[in-house]
Amino acid sequence: MRTTKIGKKAGRPRSAEKDEAILAAALELLATQGYVRMTLDQVASAAGVSKSTIHLRFKTKADLLTAALAAARMVDAPPPSGDVRTDLVAVLEDFAATVERVNGMALIGTCLAEEDHTPDLLALLRERTVLPRRALLREVLEQAREAGQVRPDADLEPAVSALLGPFYADYMAGRGGRPEWAEQAVDLVLAALAPQASDRGGRPRS
Repeated sequence: MRTTKIGKKAGRPRSAEKDEAILAAALELLATQGYVRMTLDQVASAAGVSKSTIHLRFKTKADLLTAALAAARMVDAPPPSGDVRTDLVAVLEDFAATVERVNGMALIGTCLAEEDHTPDLLALLRERTVLPRRALLREVLEQAREAGQVRPDADLEPAVSALLGPFYADYMAGRGGRPEWAEQAVDLVLAALAPQASDRGGRPRS
């Protein structure tokens, strides 16, 4: 797992090993206990640190959890290849693997259910995981547009939503876990965004 910077520097440098142990313990407990049942005492015990050590780094359980999810993001995806289809599929497959590894659908349900009572949980989830993931997909599409692989007038935000949407739709329909879902989603979106003949300087289609 890659290391992320946590908190502000003050006093003695913080231990990177403790940081990683805390984040790893939080993810493991999230997957096995769920957000509501997971406690900071459990995290401290699993990470081999004191609870005060966690509080030095994170203000709340929501802060800790979303930091752990952010640290786990894009761990296994390969570096950009320059091929739009390959890169989009890689981002989506890493997204699915991360969600499944941390029981993410249950977490999303908790975030929505607790929005009125714990609004910072959903806000932090958006800030640290949802929006960065969308930015990765948009960046690939923007590069493809610059290369002429996507229509110059394409609205990319709906395209990003269309890429991620099938994962949630399949899960709700009881079709989650299909290995081909990412490739199918990418192929559909790229077909919709493909340049027309006029975009390439050719004659418009009749």
